[in-house]
Amino acid sequence: MSELSLRRVEYFVAVADELNFGRAAERLHVTQPVLSRQIALLEHELAVQLFERSTRGTALTAAGAALLPDAQAMLQSAAAVQRRARQAARGTDRLIVGVMPGLIATPILQGLRASFPDLEVDTVRTSWDDQAETILDGRVDLGLVRLPIDPRGLTVEPLFAERRLAMLPRSHPLAERASVDIEELAELKLLQSPDAVPEWRDARRRRGLPIVADASYPHAVEVKLEQVALGLGVSVLPASTARFYSRTDLVALEVPGLGPSEVGAAWATHHRSPALTRAVELAHALRASLTTERVLDGESASR
Repeated sequence: MSELSLRRVEYFVAVADELNFGRAAERLHVTQPVLSRQIALLEHELAVQLFERSTRGTALTAAGAALLPDAQAMLQSAAAVQRRARQAARGTDRLIVGVMPGLIATPILQGLRASFPDLEVDTVRTSWDDQAETILDGRVDLGLVRLPIDPRGLTVEPLFAERRLAMLPRSHPLAERASVDIEELAELKLLQSPDAVPEWRDARRRRGLPIVADASYPHAVEVKLEQVALGLGVSVLPASTARFYSRTDLVALEVPGLGPSEVGAAWATHHRSPALTRAVELAHALRASLTTERVLDGESASR
């Protein structure tokens, strides 16, 4: 097989995302005939058909679906190589820590500055949607992530676990309680993916209540809490996130039986540097400082 063209892989991923050659061509700023020709050349190189085109539209073949995760990973790796090469060309040594809402990277950054006085350190806020992607494409060197996370291309080491709390408006009838049962919580609309709170989903099933896959639920914590304050539903947050976004019009309630939120350190498997090694060591050594409350080995502990 001839050397695989990264540009053709990029074209393939764009068509796979859009499942429409016209929209993909517009996104790539090329004409549709050029895009079709490049996809045909890629299929010839791989000796497989990647797309099925019919009057009903465009669909991935089995081979195309199998190729897509590897193609996406290839593009992310290429982006990471470009970023690190440009950084090296500028003569700067830099390490970026990605941080999920509620977590604190300050002890890691302070430790890195003490160990590497010339090292530039910074943080990037990440989310459920991009906490892995930002590491794989080189925007982040070390991620403080919330598990589970897709481990492909990553090394992931657990740090600690912390309890999760139900966020409700202070005006809600349950707000005067110290805790709320998961069965009661199941009566309320969940303002996040049911996959993120499987206990809520299971309780809905036990009660014979519908589980609606609503893709419009808010992703940003701030937006979730605004909707909670308006009485539109409930959100379940890790204790550190609930404390970080504390509001007088909201209450955070214990939910017995609700599993903890697990936090880990993650980095690209093939990315190595003395600063990254030190950052991982600091994440483990100072993990008690990464959150204000945690649950280790199933027991609650407060600083």
